[in-house]
Amino acid sequence: MPIFKFVGLAFLFTISSLSVIAQDNAADSLLNELNATDQKQALLPDRIFITQRLLWGEKGLFRITNLAPLTAEHREKEMKIRSAMLVLHQIGGFVTFAGMVGQAIVGTQLYNHPTNALRDRHEALASFVNISYASTALLSFTAPPPLVNRKGLSSIKIHKGLAMVHLTGMIVTNILANQLENNPNLKPYHRASAYTTFAAYTAALIVIKF
Repeated sequence: MPIFKFVGLAFLFTISSLSVIAQDNAADSLLNELNATDQKQALLPDRIFITQRLLWGEKGLFRITNLAPLTAEHREKEMKIRSAMLVLHQIGGFVTFAGMVGQAIVGTQLYNHPTNALRDRHEALASFVNISYASTALLSFTAPPPLVNRKGLSSIKIHKGLAMVHLTGMIVTNILANQLENNPNLKPYHRASAYTTFAAYTAALIVIKF
């Protein structure tokens, strides 16, 4: 009988030891997984554009295709890509601004002395501004996100706030422009929307320099 008790106790001790070891391994595995998750989250800011999340988020297109693995080394490379894209964004901003100035001048002439030549010129400038504006916006919306979000009020946040204003203005201005031919009474609203858009866009260019 004593031998059976000894074997039984040994068996229970072995099972208990294996259970403890298994729990320790599971805990270590969970801890490693949590550390890996925290590390990945630390490589990305808390808030990013939906377009950036779709491309550069933890489960974004570039991550799941392994084109841009979420590692500290690759995030450093992404910051160089981001810098280049934002430089192009600024250049595109000034090109778009020049187009807006030309469009405003021609638009004023068209309101005062409507001719087919001025109308064609105004529409051509509108097409140029729309393409330039959309391209410039995409450079910002699809650039890799920064490492961290800036806290408090900053010129970048004001710039983004003004961007939402002139983006809305661009949409409204284009919608009204397409309705002017059938409804000339919308001209004052179209002009007001265009001026508001231009003012917000100009302010966004100025504030980013301070």
